[in-house]
Amino acid sequence: MNRTIVKVGLLSSLFFCLTGLSAQNTDSTKVGKIDEVVVTAYGVKKEKKTLGYSFQDVKGQALVDAKETNVTNALVGKVAGMQVIKGGFGPASSSRINLRGFNSLKGDSQPLIVVDGVPLSNSMGVKPKQNNGNYNNDFWNPDLDMGNGLNDINAEDIESISVLKGGAASALYGSRGGNGVILITTKTGKKKGGLGITYSTNLGFETIFMKPDMQKSFGLGQNGIANPANSENTSSWGPSIDGANRQRYNNLGNFFKTGINTQHTLNFQENLGEGTSLYTSFNYLNDNSQIPNSKFERFNLMAKMNSTFGREKRWTSEVKVQYISTKAKNRPAGGRGDGNYYSNILLMPQDVDIRNYRDGQTQNNVMSNWISPNGINPYWSAYNSLNADKKDRALLNSYLKYQFNDWLSADVRLGTDFYALNADARVWTGSSRRNAYATSEEKFYENNYIASITAKQDNLFGKWGGSFSLYGQLMETRTKALYFSTQNLIVPNVFSVTNTSDLAGIANNEIDIWKKINSVFGALEINYDGYWFINATFRNDWSSTLSVENRSYSYPALSTSLVLTEMLNKLNGTTSKTLTFAKLRAAYASTGNGLNPYELYNVYRLAADPTGHAILGRVKTLYDPTLQAEKLKTFEVGADLKFFNRLSLDVSYFVNTSVKQLINLPMNPLSGYDNMKVSGGKLHNSGIEVVLNTDIFKKENFSWNVNANFSKLKSEVKELYGSISKYPLDGFDNVTFFAELNKPFGVIYGTKFLRVEDANDPNFGKLIVGANGLPQSTPDQHYLGDQTPRALFGLTNSFSYKNIGLSFQVDGRIGGKFYSSTQSALQKVGLAEDTAPGGRRDNFVLDAVVQQTGGGYASNTKEITQQDYWAAVTAGNLGITEQNIYDATNIRLRNVQVSYSFPKSIFQKFALQSAKVSFTANNVWMIYSKAKGIDPESVFAINSNAVGFENLSFPTTRSYLFTITLGF
Repeated sequence: MNRTIVKVGLLSSLFFCLTGLSAQNTDSTKVGKIDEVVVTAYGVKKEKKTLGYSFQDVKGQALVDAKETNVTNALVGKVAGMQVIKGGFGPASSSRINLRGFNSLKGDSQPLIVVDGVPLSNSMGVKPKQNNGNYNNDFWNPDLDMGNGLNDINAEDIESISVLKGGAASALYGSRGGNGVILITTKTGKKKGGLGITYSTNLGFETIFMKPDMQKSFGLGQNGIANPANSENTSSWGPSIDGANRQRYNNLGNFFKTGINTQHTLNFQENLGEGTSLYTSFNYLNDNSQIPNSKFERFNLMAKMNSTFGREKRWTSEVKVQYISTKAKNRPAGGRGDGNYYSNILLMPQDVDIRNYRDGQTQNNVMSNWISPNGINPYWSAYNSLNADKKDRALLNSYLKYQFNDWLSADVRLGTDFYALNADARVWTGSSRRNAYATSEEKFYENNYIASITAKQDNLFGKWGGSFSLYGQLMETRTKALYFSTQNLIVPNVFSVTNTSDLAGIANNEIDIWKKINSVFGALEINYDGYWFINATFRNDWSSTLSVENRSYSYPALSTSLVLTEMLNKLNGTTSKTLTFAKLRAAYASTGNGLNPYELYNVYRLAADPTGHAILGRVKTLYDPTLQAEKLKTFEVGADLKFFNRLSLDVSYFVNTSVKQLINLPMNPLSGYDNMKVSGGKLHNSGIEVVLNTDIFKKENFSWNVNANFSKLKSEVKELYGSISKYPLDGFDNVTFFAELNKPFGVIYGTKFLRVEDANDPNFGKLIVGANGLPQSTPDQHYLGDQTPRALFGLTNSFSYKNIGLSFQVDGRIGGKFYSSTQSALQKVGLAEDTAPGGRRDNFVLDAVVQQTGGGYASNTKEITQQDYWAAVTAGNLGITEQNIYDATNIRLRNVQVSYSFPKSIFQKFALQSAKVSFTANNVWMIYSKAKGIDPESVFAINSNAVGFENLSFPTTRSYLFTITLGF
């Protein structure tokens, strides 16, 4: 047996990227699936070799094996160029997907989610409570993260996910597909042995994965002295815990319990007769979070029938009904305000036992009992500051196709995504927080009506063949919601809309967002002799959010692929046992993004003054009716290679340029407006993507598969508007995120340590301290880095030996920065590990200079304490920004799974057809990170483009799950 050694290096800086790959020659291996059929835009099935653009799919079983509550998180590390950004507020919080970087300065850069041909609303984070679409991501008291839409989908129902990253792949979806498209195909009925019933159940346990690095030597007090009883100061600048003969407590571990996750899935799939199949499923998820009194439930019910019928089976139909009900209880709140009780747990001294403050706090309408008289007990908050929401959602679609003859067909598809969301929040009396009540109702729907006709013929003119499809689509989406909130309840703890003295606040927020897009589009494919393919698409949209003159806009795309191995074989019979498949591809497309509803004309808004009288007020944004849609131009080249029918390699190079960005520019408030909507700006993203898959061993009893992906991204802001060089994306206190000319997207600005800036001065670079010997902050903001990752990667190894399976995934990001507000808060109260170097708090003298009155500098000789130093560094809300900017690079062992499939022979006398047990662990090990115990994946405002800001996020979790799967 001959062996060939192939070495592939993905990234020299990664220790695992040089892997020896062993492959046998083609005499002893099966031929690879060169003619693999995949699902592309609008559910059209094509041979993968015909595609002129990058295409990557993820099998449903890989998502099931990940055992993530939110299926979005199961995609981490599996798709080249995909960044999954996670909210930090429990199992029901949002996760965000970015493909190939941010393509819009202020707009949503998420890809469009399509489930069985029906777009799925994937709104995330907090809800916009006015028609202007603004979100309350307030630094102190933000709205609750209500989860993202993809969190509603049950991974067990997914057959596969197709990721369309380039514009040529997604251009048929128009403006909403400008950031890529994720196509989810659910399962269909298949003929299986036995009854066709599968039942699976899993039991999971959730613990804290990462917590900040904290000193363990000093307890409650100030300046090394213990605080007197009932002091308002609960800092940890007191005496040594060991020296004072005090006990140290793990308050995070004692407050957060072990979360328990249970899930049950029952599905049935079968052929009901010739040409008809049925798939039904039931799924129930119960996630009792590690956060006390916090819970998330999800119920999924799906039925899907496919049928071919009529004369010569010319009719094809599909009908799917999917109902999802979710309930969330007590989602944790974010921010620096009293609503986020995590800060009270994290920042309490370690020589005070939080469990001493639990008794009597878990009932409503009781007084909060805490270390300080005016502080709020976290147990009281968990049981007296309550919220709940329930969402009922339906995904409906039907599809009917008629095949006129062997080359002509027509079809029609109808689809609806609908949900109703009801939520309320209640703060009981008993603390310094005001007795408050909030309630809301939201209804959303999106209807799509699509019809198409397709002509397809091979060998139309000699060796030339082709196909042409013409589509028409009507899309309508609408969101209607009412929001009421008050902090002025007349009768305490009677939570009712009518129980308020705040008359002007009744129904104080109402939204009605309505949008329509009518479209005509077509797709043309030309192929020559089965090895050269040219694909062209064209789409024209008419949007209700643009003026009559500009509402019509178009999206062309062109791609081509050349299968070199088939060309050489057909031209001169050349074949290779080494290079068994080779394809070159190239694609260009123009897509874009339209205006949001109600950003065209300036109107007045009806409101009420404090006395209840009606008033009219203007929206503070000056709109321009001449604005046109954003444009995103994409170019891509790549190659697909297979060696020995065992190793496949996909390499892509892409360039995305978005122009005519729709942004708000600040105006002088004396004009009557705060900002104006303009069209300007140019954002450039380019990079490479590599996907490798190989079967290193594939024997009868043993196999080893390696799947790896790597992507490198370069982001740059090329233009803004006029002479403007910086455009704010978002800001939190003295930390601001910008799009800045000639820099990567999302630069971070904040204060720095005051230093000697004169390069000719012998003290250049040294800190300038005050006469007290303490560091000082610059008065203005400075560039401190950017949030954009330079590279993303994932590596999955899968082994099987007889009936035993083992797989593990390592993934991570390289580069980019983020700011941690958590570390700043810990430093201020003396709990950060940095505040007690080596477990000591000796006085010290900073290596710095003092500025002299007459000019020049003198060496600093002033001795200071650790407490005084960190008080200066953390002065204000966030302190000196530079101190807490961290490298977001991290590498982790994401997932490990072990499984055992029982031999089928033992079930011969039973109705049971198969049985499998498995164990899965997620977030197993943080291999590399310099963020001092803060998970770089935690994000404060998930629906903001400023994703490099972390602000007292709840601890990320590690989970262990046991699963049993039975087939009947």
